[in-house]
Amino acid sequence: MPDTTALKSTDAPATGVEAPAVTDSGPAPGKPRSLWSDAWHDLRRNPLFIISMVLILLLAVMAIFPGLFTSASPRDANLAEHYLQHPKWGNFFAPDWLGYDVQGRSIYARVVYGARASITVGVVVTIAVTVTGLVVGMIAGYFGGWIDTILSRVTDVFFGVPFIVGAMVILTSFEERSVWVVILSMAFLGWTQIARVARGSVITIKQADYVVAAKALGASTTRILTRHILPNAIAPVIVVATIALGGYIAAEATLSFLGIGLAEPTVSWGIDVSSAKDQLRNAPYVLVIPSVMVSVTVLSFLMFGDAVRNALDPKMR
Repeated sequence: MPDTTALKSTDAPATGVEAPAVTDSGPAPGKPRSLWSDAWHDLRRNPLFIISMVLILLLAVMAIFPGLFTSASPRDANLAEHYLQHPKWGNFFAPDWLGYDVQGRSIYARVVYGARASITVGVVVTIAVTVTGLVVGMIAGYFGGWIDTILSRVTDVFFGVPFIVGAMVILTSFEERSVWVVILSMAFLGWTQIARVARGSVITIKQADYVVAAKALGASTTRILTRHILPNAIAPVIVVATIALGGYIAAEATLSFLGIGLAEPTVSWGIDVSSAKDQLRNAPYVLVIPSVMVSVTVLSFLMFGDAVRNALDPKMR
C-alpha cells in the first residue's frame, strides 16, 4: 500500500498555496518606463537641468510678478538727482542698488521689468514656430509626393532668408513696433528648422508596424497623425524648440539694440543696452548690467535645452 503521507508532503508545493514563501527571491520587476518617464528620471539627476530650471523659474516669476522684487517704477526719471548715479552695492534690492541710467531711471527696476518683454517674446515665438513647423513637417512627411515637394520648397525659400535681416525688413515696415509685432515678424521666419526636423521624424515613424496596422484597421488620417505619429515624433521637435528659445531672446535683444525691435515705452533689456552704448567709458555698469541679464537668460535656456536633448536622445546615453 503506498505511503500517502510521503505523497502529500511531496505534492504540497505543487498546490501553489505555499509557493510564494518558497520562491520569494525579491520584488517583482517593475513596469518598463516610457520615453518620457525615463527622460524625467535622468533629468532629475542632471545638475545642468536643476541649475537651469532654478534660473528659469526665477526669471519667470520676475517677469510675471515684478512687484515682488521692486516697488520702483522703471519709467520714473529724475535727471536732476539721478543722472548716471553709481550703484550702491550695500543697499541691496533698493532702487539705487544698481545705479541709474542716462535718463535718471532705476537700472534695477528696469532689469526686473525688462524680463517680461524678453521672456514673452522668446516663449510666444517658440510656441508659434513649434506649432507651425510641426504642422507643416507632419503634413509633408506623412503624405509625401507633390505635397511634400511643394511644402519642402516653400520651407527652403524661408530657410534661405537670413533671420535677422528678414526680421529687420519686416519690422521697418511698421510704424509702431510693439511686442506682438516683433513676435509675429520672428515667428513668420523661424519655423523652418522645426519643420525639417518634424518631416524627417514623420518619414521614419510612418513606416513603423503600429502605423501600418492602424491603416489596415481603417483608422482615419487624423487619428493616425494625432494618436500614433505625433506622440512619437515630437521628442526631437521639443529638443530643437527648447534650444531655439534662448536664440529668440537673443534675437529680440539684438533687434532692439539695432533700433528696429521693441521701442519705448516698452521696457526691454535690448533697449537699455542700445541707450547705454555711448556710456561705456563713463558708466560701464549701465551697459554691462542689462547685457549680463540677456546672457544669463539665454544661457539658462540653452542649458535647459542641452539637458533635455541628452535625456531624450538615445545616442547621448
